[in-house]
Amino acid sequence: MNARANTDYLRKFVEERLGLPLFGVAPIDSVIETASDEIIDVAREMSFAIALGHPLSKAILDTIIDRPTRIYKHHYQQVNWRLDRLALELAIEIERTGARALPTPASVIVDWEKQTSHLSHRHAALGAGLGWRGRHGLVVTPEFGAQVRWSTVLTDMPLIPGIPMDRDCGDCTACIETCPAEAIEMDGCNVGKCFEKLKEFAKIPGVGQYICGVCIKVCRGER
Repeated sequence: MNARANTDYLRKFVEERLGLPLFGVAPIDSVIETASDEIIDVAREMSFAIALGHPLSKAILDTIIDRPTRIYKHHYQQVNWRLDRLALELAIEIERTGARALPTPASVIVDWEKQTSHLSHRHAALGAGLGWRGRHGLVVTPEFGAQVRWSTVLTDMPLIPGIPMDRDCGDCTACIETCPAEAIEMDGCNVGKCFEKLKEFAKIPGVGQYICGVCIKVCRGER
């Protein structure tokens, strides 16, 4: 199959077989500088990064007021787990055709000081044209806003990459107004202030994880 046929086939596989509404392809250059030492050598042998997006439950996000809830923590973990399984299934399908595929975890920190993972899923999603970078630093999709968790599969299968969106948040200031850390401004997010608040939230009984969800709740896209 050629690059167009491959891309169409994988999109259909992801949407119909895996049940994910967000699929996109980015050139490997979009993410290669974010790859961890563990995968960098293999990543350099790949050509594309496939971004997979899993929407979060609006009803569960509605339980968040000014801090993460225990049910959100559980949902967050389950969505990450499901993304890992689906990324693996996609990688298996790609390898079945004879191409190579490297699925990367949805949420595994490999450098706690820098708070980085094996790869930046945000860079993959932006490079694939699935959304734009919001003021909070997250990917904002037209369909779901920032209410999405992501995973990435690297591959050498010939594919057609998407076109990055030329969009921004416009006049929307919802995340600025609700951020409990007061870390978000018109020109971006103060990651240090955000991380300090995440440390505080991690001490909430039953949470125990660096999560928040407040800016995600209010970032709804075009719904």
